[in-house]
Amino acid sequence: MITESDQVARFEPAEASLDKRIGSLCAAHTGASGLEVLASNVSAFAARRMSAQRATRSLDLMYYVWGEDLTGRLLLSEVLAAADRGVKVRLLLDDIGVSSRDNLLKALNSHAQITVRLFNPVNAFSGSRRRLSEVARRLFSMTRRMHNKAWITDSLYAIMGGRNIGDAYFDADEMSNFRDLDLLAVGPVVDEAETMFDRYWKSELVTPMRPSNDGVKRWSVLSDLRSAGESPEAQSYLDRVLEETCGDFPDSANLHWSNQARLIADPPEKALGRHGENGLMGIVLPVLEAARQRIAITSPYFVPGKAGTDRLTGIANRGIKIRVLTNSLAATDVAAVHGGYAHYRMPLLQAGVDLYELRQVAPKRRLSFRGKSHASLHTKAFSVDGATGFIGSLNFDPRSTSLNTEMGVLFDAPDLVTSMDQLFADEIASDVSYAVRLDKQARLSWIGTEEHGPVIYHREPGASLIRRAIARIVGWLPLESQL
Repeated sequence: MITESDQVARFEPAEASLDKRIGSLCAAHTGASGLEVLASNVSAFAARRMSAQRATRSLDLMYYVWGEDLTGRLLLSEVLAAADRGVKVRLLLDDIGVSSRDNLLKALNSHAQITVRLFNPVNAFSGSRRRLSEVARRLFSMTRRMHNKAWITDSLYAIMGGRNIGDAYFDADEMSNFRDLDLLAVGPVVDEAETMFDRYWKSELVTPMRPSNDGVKRWSVLSDLRSAGESPEAQSYLDRVLEETCGDFPDSANLHWSNQARLIADPPEKALGRHGENGLMGIVLPVLEAARQRIAITSPYFVPGKAGTDRLTGIANRGIKIRVLTNSLAATDVAAVHGGYAHYRMPLLQAGVDLYELRQVAPKRRLSFRGKSHASLHTKAFSVDGATGFIGSLNFDPRSTSLNTEMGVLFDAPDLVTSMDQLFADEIASDVSYAVRLDKQARLSWIGTEEHGPVIYHREPGASLIRRAIARIVGWLPLESQL
């Protein structure tokens, strides 16, 4: 169980030394950023929770999705507790799904220390006819979303990567789990993240959340949130968190220092269809094309398009080994995207690109407390030549390229990239993912290992008839630009 000492640890004066400790670490590595990969879902939750508990000045949080589920409420309760201590909180959320949380967000926004803003919102009350009318009127502009994810504490350290806030991202969902990566950072790259956050916060696309005018309801909502950690379900999950995580935060032993780490991010104006369209991919592709030996790409939604396929096959034709890991049709949480990806498997394989597709049910590795779980890939990362790496929100698909705003950290750090490459090797193992290959008849085949031994499939393994039909129909339709 959670002990009383654990509950009050956030208030101990020793935590005030965090400024000094991080300052000393950065002073010992002048001009460099310290980076740590958060591969474990539970550790990723713990890092956010501890950073909120130890915040003394500010929390700047931006997310595409923040679920009102167990872990979403637990983290919001820590954010609220920080605000109660006087920490200034800025919460920037994409408007997707916000309508179901209007009361909660309004109540938070009424707190003297918390300001909530929404990116590209529907400016009408949830459930109203006006809201439905505006969605219909702005159908195409509404598809342009803020896909960024960043958790910045006291302008000292930041957590950035692929994870949204919700149970599936933190191993608290009984039905599914996302395999994902975050990067915990200290040093100059955090200053860049803060500057990026400020630009979004002040953007013309961002609208302040309406405050709650109902004092009784506001008090009730915030009171419930303050007690979010008291339920048996919450206690059980927090016990698991304590079992898996311990030690200093951030742990200096796990930090990899890089003088070549920088935040790359689309400007918010990209969501208006101007100023920076394809901006992030314009930085990423030259890095890939500069490869001399090997590239490993992880993208849950992989729809390279004709231009991207031509560039990847051109790199492969120079003798560069390219491996790509994405979701299988059975594993993906967006079956329609698979229909766009399927077009490009054949030309990529013919050029020598190695494709791997994560299985829906995979044995326990780094992500789950259960022996098996319904897995789905959500990591957005790549490595080049064992030296350069990227972790962020960017998918290799048209939506990330042209519609959504994206961000990530690009860095040179061989030791850190070595650990990323090991994670990639674990993910493409034959009991975790299928190797997609061409057989002697030039047909697609999926090669893996089951309990009884090696297996070869000649159609999408584990996918239901409905999923196969959705993917095929989408593949026929001119929808690729929206995938």
